[in-house]
Amino acid sequence: MTVPGRRSSTFTRLLRHGFTDPSAAERLLDLPDMSSVRGDPVLLDALGAASDPDLALRGLVRLVEAQDPVERQTLLGTLVSAKPLRDRLIGVLGASEALGDHLARHPHDWHALVTYEAADLHPGVEEFERGLADATDPVTLRIAYRRCLLSIAARDVCGTTDVAQAAAELADLATATLRAALAIARTAAPADAAQCRLAVIAMGKCGGHELNYVSDVDVIFVGEPVEGADESKAMQAATRLASHLMRICSETTIEGTIWPVDANLRPEGRNGPLVRTLSSHLAYYQRWAKTWEFQALLKARPVAGDPMLGEEYVEAVSPLVWQAAERENFVADVQKMRRRVVDNIPVAEVHRELKLGPGGLRDVEFAVQLLQLVHGRSDATLHSGTTLKALQSLAAGGYVGRADAAQLDAAYRFLRAMEHRIQLYRLRRTHLVPEDEADLRRLGRSLGLRTDPVAELNKEWKRHASVVRRLHEKIFYRPLLDAVAQLAPGETRLSPKAAGQRLEALGYADPAAALRHLEALSSGVTRKAAIQRTLLPVLLGWFADSADPDAGLLGFRKVSDALGKTPWYLRLLRDEGAAAENLARVLSAGRLAPDLLLRAPEAVALLGDPEGLRPRGRDALEQEILAAVGRAETTEGGVASARGVRRRELFRTAAADLIGSYGTEDSPAEADPGALVDRVGNAVTDLNAATLAGALRAAVREQWDDTLPTRFAVIGMGRFGGHEQSYGSDADVLFVHEPREGVDDQEATRAANTVIAEMRRLLQLPTADPPLLIDVDLRPEGKSGPMVRTLASYEAYYRRWSLVWESQALLRAEPMAGDADLGRRFVELVDPLRYPAEGLGEDAVREIRRLKARMESERLPRGADPTLHTKLGRGGLSDVEWTVQLFQMQHGWAEPGLRTTRTRHALAAAHAAGLISTEDAQILDEAWVLATRVRNGVMLVRGRAGDTFPSDGRELGAVGRYLGYGPGRVGDMLDDYRRTTRRARAVVEELFYGA
Repeated sequence: MTVPGRRSSTFTRLLRHGFTDPSAAERLLDLPDMSSVRGDPVLLDALGAASDPDLALRGLVRLVEAQDPVERQTLLGTLVSAKPLRDRLIGVLGASEALGDHLARHPHDWHALVTYEAADLHPGVEEFERGLADATDPVTLRIAYRRCLLSIAARDVCGTTDVAQAAAELADLATATLRAALAIARTAAPADAAQCRLAVIAMGKCGGHELNYVSDVDVIFVGEPVEGADESKAMQAATRLASHLMRICSETTIEGTIWPVDANLRPEGRNGPLVRTLSSHLAYYQRWAKTWEFQALLKARPVAGDPMLGEEYVEAVSPLVWQAAERENFVADVQKMRRRVVDNIPVAEVHRELKLGPGGLRDVEFAVQLLQLVHGRSDATLHSGTTLKALQSLAAGGYVGRADAAQLDAAYRFLRAMEHRIQLYRLRRTHLVPEDEADLRRLGRSLGLRTDPVAELNKEWKRHASVVRRLHEKIFYRPLLDAVAQLAPGETRLSPKAAGQRLEALGYADPAAALRHLEALSSGVTRKAAIQRTLLPVLLGWFADSADPDAGLLGFRKVSDALGKTPWYLRLLRDEGAAAENLARVLSAGRLAPDLLLRAPEAVALLGDPEGLRPRGRDALEQEILAAVGRAETTEGGVASARGVRRRELFRTAAADLIGSYGTEDSPAEADPGALVDRVGNAVTDLNAATLAGALRAAVREQWDDTLPTRFAVIGMGRFGGHEQSYGSDADVLFVHEPREGVDDQEATRAANTVIAEMRRLLQLPTADPPLLIDVDLRPEGKSGPMVRTLASYEAYYRRWSLVWESQALLRAEPMAGDADLGRRFVELVDPLRYPAEGLGEDAVREIRRLKARMESERLPRGADPTLHTKLGRGGLSDVEWTVQLFQMQHGWAEPGLRTTRTRHALAAAHAAGLISTEDAQILDEAWVLATRVRNGVMLVRGRAGDTFPSDGRELGAVGRYLGYGPGRVGDMLDDYRRTTRRARAVVEELFYGA
């Protein structure tokens, strides 16, 4: 008798054996039906060894209670005396609540776990067919299926079979089940069976001999008429048989379901006929099939029905599978497939996804299948549908490094074991790691982690997922380096042909050149070569993710040649995780950023500094540039220093823009394209303003020390004044001066003109740095007018001669360099012109509309597509800007928010003032931002400015990638651009033209 307040010895033993609820367990053991084994230490040890001792005991009690008295004693006696049954039965009951339920409903099925013979250890299709032989309808088939599943699970949880063998047994059981279901369907419709030959082709994991406990069984049906039968009627009969087979396996009965049979991998998917003839299959694959369909056919295996027809199907499609890598669109398809599809996974579940999450099962399977498609066309040893066997063959052939293959094998086995145990618990289809502590404890214990199951499980899972993430890309590229390197004796290498095939499949247009670059970078025994061999597999993957991998690799070689001997360069790439990926993105995204970098490769250091990509403000830039000009011994040297700063800052801005647009593994792409546009516009404008200030200082110092005979200011106009410049924008300016006291007008004007000429000369001198062109065509009287005027001259001109277009141009006027007070007074002078009191008169509005219509008809380049021209095309920059500027001139006098040089700010102010609806404002803003981004993208990709999309396919793809469109989605990009600008034009017609 237990003393009150003290725990019984049974309670203590149960606690020691791993029970989480010893009190409940003690009550169960005290039940009359369990009296004969209550204190049996052997049984307690077996329960304690189960994944979940509490679950195992509950299941055992339910099973015992379901027996008649005689059978109960037989069960308990065998349980205590026969270790094989004890381990198997307790193991299953502790791992699977669903199989415990099955045993409670069918209490005699425990006998299926008693036999322990050699044939029982590794059953195949024949053994499972015998186990299902008595099934005559869907209900009895489910009972027999669960009985067979019971034996597979028992061997699995006891460690008699490993995870690969268990998956193969599950596939064999599925094969036997499909055959039994087809037999039931044939028996139910003998007339249909007599008209046709029907073959069932297993696909996916079933075809690959690596099925889960609960998974859709993917199939394709092939039919042929029997001799003398009408083909149409035979196909209808075959379709009825196939449909019945699917229902037999998929429908829910009183015994539940087996698994869904999924035929969606067939030609045309759900829209195609369920059953096709062999010739119809071949016609589809030869004309219409996509790359992913050939990838799926890797695992095709005949499993049921007419065996000869099934073999004919596989023999017919197999050559098509191994020719897939030669298809014209293979590279684009591969790039799309390689980008992990996690969009349909809820954000809260990504970190729990075993299959589709980062470092998940899909990563391993995809990598192996891609390498099979690339190299299997010339190596038949790779023609396996089973992931682990294919991985082993890839390693044996030198297509994957042996150490990498071994690590991937171990990771894949662990992740599949986790998946098996998770599904086994309730026999539900899921790939999510549970969150409940008890579920995690049971899962960890089922995998042999007993000290601290939850912590150990999380640690092992993260470790293996990390291995997969790291090797997922590496296994594509590591053998490419081995192909051009010295290998240890006994190691196998890729042949030059195989290496070229792989590079070509991954998007490299010139594999031979790429191999030469790899050899130059990684050959030798120096520390530099060793670090490069570590970096290159990852870099090659990032290059392959871009629209121009060849340019990325060539750029990396050039930068490495220039900086390879500096101690910090390779250390930066190796140790600063972001630096290498940032460099890869920048080098492979287009011409502008690499050109800027290669003129001063040391700027690569910016890519490793967390603050390195943040734009610097105008004050800091102007301070640095003025200091450099002040230190220089010559005028040319001073401006050369200023232009060097400008080049570096243009690279910083371009790199930040590209990385923000592409995103990295650790940082997603910028979600707000408007923020990217504003960042570039502000950064380039500030940079050009600081550069003009430096050039002005240098030009003045050359003749007048630091004091010019006249006050002098540079007024930004156009995109310069609007802080909306792109990488290749000219600096639109007006020059204004005011003679100092005692200086006559002619001397002052001569000095101002001299300074302007010198500034323009210095900023356009041929050097390695990009020039900054000064454009003064917006000055009064245009090209016919003087280059510079005094403030009084501007006042006189605007008072007497100013035209409406000049007032409109002055909306963008903002002081950028020179005398700040003079700049301020110029703005005060022009404010009444650009924001006229009481707004514009009808004549002025009519004139602005006439000028806009004339510009549309005359200035659009001949042959240009008006739906795709970003500046002058339908709904482009000009449309939006003229509409906003009309608002400013009409209402700026009354609405202070409209008195800004920036288009987006003015548009937002117009909306805030109620001048434009929310929807219309959003439409115009979206169109303006998109057109600006296209112009920026064209400049980044081509290295020269352009107002329309590139005609070259690779350049067009690169612009698409910059805008966030994946490989092969150029058509979507152009359609989206046309749709966005079409909507904007409709708003412009209403608000600007009054339509």
